[in-house]
Amino acid sequence: MTSARTRDRLVQRLKEQGISDHRVLEQIRSVPRHLFVDEALASRAYEDTALPIGLGQTISQPWVVARMTEAIVAEPTPEKVLEIGTGCGYQTAVLAGIVPQVYSIERLAPLVRRARPLLRSLDLYNVHLRHGDGFEGWKRHAPFGGILVTAAPDQVPQALLEQLDEDGGRMVIPVGPRGRQELLEITRHGDQYERRSLGLVSFVPLLGGTA
Repeated sequence: MTSARTRDRLVQRLKEQGISDHRVLEQIRSVPRHLFVDEALASRAYEDTALPIGLGQTISQPWVVARMTEAIVAEPTPEKVLEIGTGCGYQTAVLAGIVPQVYSIERLAPLVRRARPLLRSLDLYNVHLRHGDGFEGWKRHAPFGGILVTAAPDQVPQALLEQLDEDGGRMVIPVGPRGRQELLEITRHGDQYERRSLGLVSFVPLLGGTA
């Protein structure tokens, strides 16, 4: 169930659903998603569906990962991307194969402890993980050419807007209450923020603090 043929079928499905960036499709094909899920769910790893990873969190549906990644890495591809919500590290790994530097924050310490050695085992040394509050971002390494948020706040956090590069920095973020979330692409031009809807989605809520 983790064979090349199974991965190719997933990539073909994503193409049919409108994913066209060859870099993103190659990452979906090559990143071993089965390593990021519970062993009992490994046979479902290459289905286009979200799966539980424990602690009330999920690994996102591959189409959602691909769509968000495609929006973030569109030309010009950012040098630095901040990811809010490392989770199991799958989205992080997909980004890291395209973007030179990925900074990722996770509020749940057990997920950080699980993701760090897994990403290292895949030789992804351009990933910087931190246990912290995603609402605060990672100011020390700002500005970021891209910010990708993998959980949904009710409103876009001001601190994250301020950490976007003023010259075309892009944020991809689901916003809204559970069941009524919209995926937004927000592009910064100086003090102006241009918003574009990428469609309706379903994510776990973005929570503050750490645990």
